[in-house]
Amino acid sequence: MSSETIPWWLAEEAPQPFPRRPLDGPADVEIIGGGITGCACALALAEGGLRVRLYEARTVAGGASGRNGGFALRGGTMRYDVARESFGREIASAYWRLTEEYLDRLEPLAADALTRPGSLKLAADEEELEQLRLEHAALHSDGLEAEWRPRDALPPRLQTGFLGGILQPQDGSLQPARFVLRLAARAAEAGVEVCERTRVDSLEELSAPRIVLATDGSGRGLLQELDEVIWPARGQVVATEPWPERVFEHMNYARDGFDYWQQIRDGRIVLGGFRDFSILAELTDVEETTPTIQDALDAFLVELLGEMPAVAYRWAGIFGLTQDLLPLVGPVPNRDGVWVAGGYSGHGNVLGFMCGDLVAQAMLGRPHPLLELFDPARLIGAVPPASASSA
Repeated sequence: MSSETIPWWLAEEAPQPFPRRPLDGPADVEIIGGGITGCACALALAEGGLRVRLYEARTVAGGASGRNGGFALRGGTMRYDVARESFGREIASAYWRLTEEYLDRLEPLAADALTRPGSLKLAADEEELEQLRLEHAALHSDGLEAEWRPRDALPPRLQTGFLGGILQPQDGSLQPARFVLRLAARAAEAGVEVCERTRVDSLEELSAPRIVLATDGSGRGLLQELDEVIWPARGQVVATEPWPERVFEHMNYARDGFDYWQQIRDGRIVLGGFRDFSILAELTDVEETTPTIQDALDAFLVELLGEMPAVAYRWAGIFGLTQDLLPLVGPVPNRDGVWVAGGYSGHGNVLGFMCGDLVAQAMLGRPHPLLELFDPARLIGAVPPASASSA
């Protein structure tokens, strides 16, 4: 269990090499990272009339964008009531509504790569139950769609392990590799030069006047100040063989997002999390599975299903954590022409799509008012704490 394995998403949607179409003239912008952020950014910039070259060390969607749990959630990583206390009601509401807007915008681009079954945010103990009650009250008071589910209204399989939770009916289940490959194809059609299997080890290798770092928790060593504020974390995931019974209608997550699972269309259970079982070891950019986490995932599968299913795929992916659980989107201070979009703290499918577009729009002279909340200058130069927050 120590070697890298192919995620189910990439096994189902095997990437084909993109034809490399050289740009007509020098690049206006060069992007490092061929995941959801880089592809969304490249598409928006090309549609805005700029010449764009995108570099991906592996293949498109080969990193975290093809290695996550397939959740497309509205909102940020922190609870909504905490966001409201931290930033004020107006900013928190605007943030949540912006993610809803981008989830809706993602849907037609994704086509059959996205369904909208909704998510259940579950309470594993009394403390978490009270936290979710506070979050639900805040969401409800601000007119954001959320439905309370007491224990006896949960699916039968969940009533023994969970005390209640919040149903968020608009949340989506995403085949992330398929979506990102489609996004990259759209970008290539718009004129982006996609350079797969091309690793960038230094910004000095690039010649464009503007550069975008879209590597989230990967790409360490490119810029020291970003290494200090976006910390890599490893998420481990399994996918079973198709399970004959439809057990889970919604996507599910619990314990502050440390555990997350869903049953996808062919019946497979996709389950990830438990990195808090070995939290310091999982603060790494080494992309491999480990016995401690994989054993915890297997044990939880038995709890959920009553028996051990056949596990077909095991994999790991690297995502980026930030101290305040907000992404960094905008120009890097004191680095002329260098921009960043990353640090999604485990919510990269919607936030990555959103932030890739937001950074592109800012570069095109159309900055969104919420970019002030995501300004990299708020953290650049700060001393990181000894351990990262949970995602």
